[in-house]
Amino acid sequence: MKKTPTERFDRLDALRGAAVVWMVGFHFMFDLNHFRFIRQNFYEDPFWTWQRTCIVSLFLFCAGLGQAEALAQAQRWPRFWRRWGQVAGCALLVTLGSWYVFPRSVITFGVLHGIAVMLVVVRLTAPAGRWLWLLGLVAMLLPQFIQHPWFDARATQWIGLVTRKPVTEDFVPVLPWLGVMWWGMAAGQWTLARRRHWFSGAVPRAGRGLAVLGRWSLTTYMVHQPVFFAVLTGVAAARRSFS
Repeated sequence: MKKTPTERFDRLDALRGAAVVWMVGFHFMFDLNHFRFIRQNFYEDPFWTWQRTCIVSLFLFCAGLGQAEALAQAQRWPRFWRRWGQVAGCALLVTLGSWYVFPRSVITFGVLHGIAVMLVVVRLTAPAGRWLWLLGLVAMLLPQFIQHPWFDARATQWIGLVTRKPVTEDFVPVLPWLGVMWWGMAAGQWTLARRRHWFSGAVPRAGRGLAVLGRWSLTTYMVHQPVFFAVLTGVAAARRSFS
């Protein structure tokens, strides 16, 4: 039986590509700071912390939009699990890599770990439709009103109702971030039902590169930091040898 080709939403890919460019730029500056080429406080300076929040939000919103697209094209569970396995596997690699580079602040539940869990929840709750807007709001607000030391433990901190942020280089717990992905799913469902052309329209020539990059977002995420670290390690070594 011949497989029906799926529709490609280049505008959604371009939006994801824009998030990738922003992330890569942010990480490059972080790495310059790590190698002491610049002096910035990425952990407390609002200029950097707010950028990080916006970048993660954009990625999770795009993930929700992507799930709406997949369901609209009748994506079956086997294909979902194949993609999920790639995300979960990369999350494990991130943990191992961070353990080598940042042994005192290992990433145990970063953005890829969060996405892996949230993708399953969003997929299962997609039939809620417009109620996803309310669920998303509740998920975003709940950590502001409920915190308990029980959630500070390594085994439970991934839920997000912590009283203090754990010592880690990246922390994207289910709450409140699930709310952003739920809103992405809700926005995607609404758009595909009422304004499908917002997704299916052509991408301007200047944004076509972003669309291509958006299709390879996971690969770019996994590759760019090792490349940056390798290059900057070499540059730092050369600088020391000539100093």
